[in-house]
Amino acid sequence: MGGTTSAWAAAALSAIAMAGIVLARYFATSGLFALATSRARPGLYEGLGPQIRREIGWSAMSAVVYGIPAGIVAWGWQAHGWTRIFTDIGDWPLWWLPASLFVYLFAHDTWFYWTHRIMHEPRIFRAAHAVHHASRPPTAWAAMSFHPIEALTGAIVVPALVFLVPIHVGVLGLVLAVMTVMGITNHMGWEIFPRRLVHSRLGHWLITASHHQRHHEQYSCNYGLYFRFWDHLCSTDRGLATPR
Repeated sequence: MGGTTSAWAAAALSAIAMAGIVLARYFATSGLFALATSRARPGLYEGLGPQIRREIGWSAMSAVVYGIPAGIVAWGWQAHGWTRIFTDIGDWPLWWLPASLFVYLFAHDTWFYWTHRIMHEPRIFRAAHAVHHASRPPTAWAAMSFHPIEALTGAIVVPALVFLVPIHVGVLGLVLAVMTVMGITNHMGWEIFPRRLVHSRLGHWLITASHHQRHHEQYSCNYGLYFRFWDHLCSTDRGLATPR
């Protein structure tokens, strides 16, 4: 009994710690890009103080939702060897390192595209996704501004994948970094990436602020997270907007 109790306590502490880490990461990264916005586009967020405070409040709750499953999985990996996360770079061929990065991003993007479309069903939209679309226009603080129901759909993806797809711990860190940076930059309200990339053949398949801004303007298009593959395949791609 004592061992079980201590295990549950350790798992709970890991979940709490991870929620704190996710929250700190949110404030650090969104704060950094908000600062960059104030320098690159002075006045872009002028008059949006109440909206930004709401975004921060919802994001704080989302940090808890994201942190709990991630913390439990992290504890299970370290204490019991759960998951297929590995630390020895020689455990898998070197080509698997970049391949696993793409597999994770594409799997996450696929899950996001289809759950995002479901979130736009009228009843579900009113119950949950309307929170995110209340950001008009979105800001650097809006990337995690979700109702807890929607946050839960995003929080389970990577924790589930680590049980299914082998990944080096360093590549997993890169997945989380890409997820964080793309989530923020897609909501900044201005295009941080070079025009020649956004309008290139590569850019035709990548999502940046110019693409996601149109989703926030029209709602029924541009549902992807990283890639435009599913939008192109399902004829929901409406091209680029012109962020302010």
